[in-house]
Amino acid sequence: MRTLFSTADEEPKNSFRRWRETVFERIVPVELTAANPEAFQGTMEAAEIGPLSITRLTQSAIQTEATAETIRRHGKHDTLNVALVLSGEVASSQDDRTAIQHAGEIVVLDRRPAIMTTRSDSQTLFIEAPRERLERALGSTRRYTALTLGADQASTSLVTTFFTQLVRTYAGLPSDTADQMAAIGIDLLIAGIAERLARETPKPLQGTLIVRRAMAYIEAHFGDPSLDPATLAAAVGVSLRYLQQLFRGHERNIAGQIWRRRLEIAAQRLADPGYAHLTVGTLAYGCGFSDQAHFNRRFKHRHGLPPGEYRWRSLNATHPGG
Repeated sequence: MRTLFSTADEEPKNSFRRWRETVFERIVPVELTAANPEAFQGTMEAAEIGPLSITRLTQSAIQTEATAETIRRHGKHDTLNVALVLSGEVASSQDDRTAIQHAGEIVVLDRRPAIMTTRSDSQTLFIEAPRERLERALGSTRRYTALTLGADQASTSLVTTFFTQLVRTYAGLPSDTADQMAAIGIDLLIAGIAERLARETPKPLQGTLIVRRAMAYIEAHFGDPSLDPATLAAAVGVSLRYLQQLFRGHERNIAGQIWRRRLEIAAQRLADPGYAHLTVGTLAYGCGFSDQAHFNRRFKHRHGLPPGEYRWRSLNATHPGG
């Protein structure tokens, strides 16, 4: 990682002021309060790995506070702040939840008012993770902000080891490989958060929530021809086998649910005058079918009529004089 700033290069009397300015300008606007400003020491290192911005802070005891005012002054609302504690102890507070993280543990904070406090020297790896990717898989961030991913959790160790090794070796990676490694790291993080949330939620309710997330994902992505059971399982952060079990428990089949919604939406659009200008093939593609013959067969099997005839009868019934 490249060094952005070190108080070792500053006069002691200016060290904390310069540290505060550098954090404010190069990372994100926050309010910093050092336990001992006159003796403060810190080193700031950074790496850009694919789409990820990663910063390692080694610093004396300090309180970092994101306020409503400082949040308004930055443009990083499309990311979340993931802290991997490498040494020391961190206290994190957000969304009426406070937790302690020790070395080897992880915490996620959103771009809302929050406080992080260290009582002694610490080293933390901060990752700016894509909000959309985590929310798509896990739901609202309020479910897991300031929730400790403990070192006793196997997936936490995998995430920490992966990212600490990645920042040591990324310089030699081709750009496309760096992109792939960043994506793998985020997938590991999502799996770790999902494992932690499973401990918080009773299993029957947890399964229901996962099925609801999966159904919402189908609703939002039914038009994507690549959506299949494996893609859906990855999107909600569970294994395909587990998701299949959950769907069976709700008397559903994953693939059947995907095709059912596609055919239901297709039928709605065929009967809608607002879509009458589209050919059947174009409409089918917009509902996630990449092959019109396949669409025709499935549609007739479900609705009893070929798509074209279904459209004619529906529109004629709605507008008999048209």
